[in-house]
Amino acid sequence: MDYKRVDNTDDLENEFGSLGRTEPHHIAEAILSSRLNVGRGSQIDGSGFRTPSDLDSASVAPDIPLLTYGQEDEAISPDKHALIVPPFMGRAKRVYPMPSPDSSMPLQPRPMDPKKDLAVYGYGTVAWKERMEDWKKKQNEKLQVVKHQGDGGKDNGDEFDDPDLPTMDEGRQPLSRKLPIPSSKISPYRLIILLRLVILGLFFHYRILHPVNDAYGLWLTSVICEIWFAVSWILDQFPKWYPIVRETYLDRLSLRYEKEGKPSELADIDIFVSTVDPMKEPPLITANTVLSILAVDYPVDKVACYVSDDGAAMLTFEALSETSEFARKWVPFCKRYSIEPRAPEWYFAQKVDYLKDKVDATFVRERRDMKREYDEFKVRINGLVAMAQKVPEEGWTMQDGTPWPGNNVRDHPGMIQVFLGHNGIRDIEGNELPRLVYVSREKRPGFDHHKKAGAMNALVRVSAIISNAPYLLNVDCDHYINNSKALREAMCFMMDPISGKKICYVQFPQRFDGIDRHDRYSNRNVVFFDINMKGLDGIQGPIYVGTGCVFRRQALYGYDAPVNKKPPAKTCNCLPKWCCCCCKSRKKNKKGKSNDKKKKNKDTSKQIHALENIEEGIEGVDNEKSSMPQIKFEKKFGQSPVFIASTLMEDGGVPKGASSAALLKEAIHVISCGYEDKTDWGKEVGWIYGSVTEDILTGFKMHCHGWRSVYCIPKIPAFKGSAPINLSDRLHQVLRWALGSVEILLSRHCPIWYGYGCGLKWLERFSYINSVVYPLTSIPLVAYCTLPAICLLTGKFIVPEISNYASIIFMALFISIAATSIIEMQWGGVGIHDWWRNEQFWVIGGVSSHLFALFQGLLKVLAGVNTNFTVTSKGGDDGEFSDLYIFKWTSLLIAPLTLLIINIIGVVVGVADAISNGYDSWGPLFGRLFFAIWVIVHLYPFLKGLMGKQDRVPTIIIVWSILLASIFSLLWARVNPFLDKGGIVLEVCGLNCD
Repeated sequence: MDYKRVDNTDDLENEFGSLGRTEPHHIAEAILSSRLNVGRGSQIDGSGFRTPSDLDSASVAPDIPLLTYGQEDEAISPDKHALIVPPFMGRAKRVYPMPSPDSSMPLQPRPMDPKKDLAVYGYGTVAWKERMEDWKKKQNEKLQVVKHQGDGGKDNGDEFDDPDLPTMDEGRQPLSRKLPIPSSKISPYRLIILLRLVILGLFFHYRILHPVNDAYGLWLTSVICEIWFAVSWILDQFPKWYPIVRETYLDRLSLRYEKEGKPSELADIDIFVSTVDPMKEPPLITANTVLSILAVDYPVDKVACYVSDDGAAMLTFEALSETSEFARKWVPFCKRYSIEPRAPEWYFAQKVDYLKDKVDATFVRERRDMKREYDEFKVRINGLVAMAQKVPEEGWTMQDGTPWPGNNVRDHPGMIQVFLGHNGIRDIEGNELPRLVYVSREKRPGFDHHKKAGAMNALVRVSAIISNAPYLLNVDCDHYINNSKALREAMCFMMDPISGKKICYVQFPQRFDGIDRHDRYSNRNVVFFDINMKGLDGIQGPIYVGTGCVFRRQALYGYDAPVNKKPPAKTCNCLPKWCCCCCKSRKKNKKGKSNDKKKKNKDTSKQIHALENIEEGIEGVDNEKSSMPQIKFEKKFGQSPVFIASTLMEDGGVPKGASSAALLKEAIHVISCGYEDKTDWGKEVGWIYGSVTEDILTGFKMHCHGWRSVYCIPKIPAFKGSAPINLSDRLHQVLRWALGSVEILLSRHCPIWYGYGCGLKWLERFSYINSVVYPLTSIPLVAYCTLPAICLLTGKFIVPEISNYASIIFMALFISIAATSIIEMQWGGVGIHDWWRNEQFWVIGGVSSHLFALFQGLLKVLAGVNTNFTVTSKGGDDGEFSDLYIFKWTSLLIAPLTLLIINIIGVVVGVADAISNGYDSWGPLFGRLFFAIWVIVHLYPFLKGLMGKQDRVPTIIIVWSILLASIFSLLWARVNPFLDKGGIVLEVCGLNCD
């Protein structure tokens, strides 16, 4: 019989035996034997494993221990008694027997003393039978729950699935689980995708073998465009092959890490808020984001909020000072009444009856007082904004009369101010508040500061010096925490002892406030966040979208993901167990390229000694004593011994013996403008430079290091933000994203050729390739949208006369496209309205922003020419969604406007030509008309935004009025009713009457 030891874990799979081979009535016996066979130290050898020789299988049943009630029978050997072990003793090492696969072996009867009653052994009594039946019932119910959870995690061979089933202890079960899409939805979905591939093959076989000889140029252009569309569809479709949804268990997180009577063991989190220009990013919005962070449902001593002011604006500094004062009142109010959301602007703006579930008179009174306090806070913030509109000639001065250091935005020193979390500052109830830190990095002329990515890296270093939490959350200044338990949701993945070790970040979907219910320009981007991201979560994880993401600090430092659950027996003690350098050295050792053992031990001792000097450097020890390994650290992380020491602390924490003054001085040093020179910052460490969309590059590098990410969609949205809702601002936002993708496409980090031989999965690579090549689609899309107008104006078409075979292929293709979209909407939970808006804006953005981004990126990368497109406001009005109707002229409007006009003209000319030529010309016209109307319908939101707000006459009526008026005018001209075509027709007879 085989035996197995499990430390601190209940192995249910082995307790129950192989369910497929064990009969149901033996399950309870197997459970009983495993639960009671604990603590017999005399049967465990030195290695901790039970040896078969310790058992007398001839005289005792191998699976059932002997039961004695506090007294030993002389006829029974001591090693066959079931000892009663205190719970704390049984948790150290548990030894479980493995059931024998040979079920034919009969169980040996246990020896009993015939002089004693069976009740002494526990058998035969009514109480014993009732207890056993009740116990069996409970264990079977728990087994079904565990089996269901285990089946839910079986999908595409996810590398961090736990091979062992969870324990029955609620506090030790997994903190999350995967819920795969039901097979009734995903199986037809995959089948249709494969059928669509086959249909595409038949479609292109027909298109290529049947050219249009009298319109060869149009036919060739259309075929090239369609081939590119098919490739783009493949890159977008197959990463959605394994969609999953995840579920978290916040109660289990609390049971495991927040035990009653003990300090919370939840991990520390540093939260980053980035802002640049307070004139474009209102300070009141930033203040609400900060307040929602300070009031989050998480231990206050484990939260630190860092606000990056990359514009060095005194307005932001003063607004943050006011925010810290108001937080002393707002935070205890939120936690006392558990209000949601905890951003006051959106809490007080809720159109709900706040008295519905709150009948306490105290709450009503305090809510009114807090509303009045917030209104006064808003007045103070708005007063600061009004005062900042006019900058004094001598610049801003602080309250003590000294000039504001950031008067010159491009040339100022680094600034750090700790507002909360020091000097005993507490809320009005005397409770501790989270740390709040203002950071503005140094800027000098002649240095490349790398925009947002550089600001985020500065926050990484500052936070490592001051608080050094093992996890980081970054949000934009306009993205407040809508769900106060958002951090706990992320910790259910990060702090899971088994599955969390390989997770680099947890990405939350972006949700928005202030968007009109029609979502004219697809600002919510629901298709991407609810379909594409769920598909990526089933492969290697979602891509990083720039905000609402919780990172593992060690992953940001460029370390490789852990390969094994248990570290190798012999590893260097100088670095974390998943450090890149250690991994590389281990690979060399496997290949036989390492140095001899003596030299290796000598180098290891040098590394340990060097790191001791680094940690002692905080106290003033001369760092020049550090040898070679320290130089490597400085080359990677920069010349800061305090920061290097912090990178070695996987669980976070500030080095011991460091004073606050010394840490602040070091924090100022690490945000100096020259700190990153000749280091790996922006290349292998932190946010990656080289693109305005630094988020894609940063997530891509982490996945290349073997990490995986997780997509978390709480029932209550974790974060909510603001989005540009007018047409011009939306197009410029898309332009920026597309320009970043073009920059990555033309860089060395392009996923087409970068990162092979690492931990990046193929389907994940497909997704990254699609995220950088999609701007290229703009060229075939513009050409394809121009073809309908050309066909209508010339009378030609891209397809020859359609046969029955061709009709079947075309119909099958349209049906497969529709079926794929319908099933995607079903398992993604997306409505048809959101899907259609996404399709419309794919065309609008493709023929405008993506096209300009492609040429702008080529000029920037290849020729070094920077081009900017100015946006000019033409006015708006007041009222709800007033920004939606603001018209701003920009160059991005030229291309879609041109396509819209030529297609409308093409429709008019085509209909007029059919009227002129008679009945036979209407048949070929329908195909061209359908093609042109397809373009016009997709560009309709663009036309509506171009027309602005029409209070009386809807835009669609104006468009159709112009179109129909043109058609009827041409028809009237063709009929010509004023020409008399009846009566006597006089002709020359040819006779000479004279």
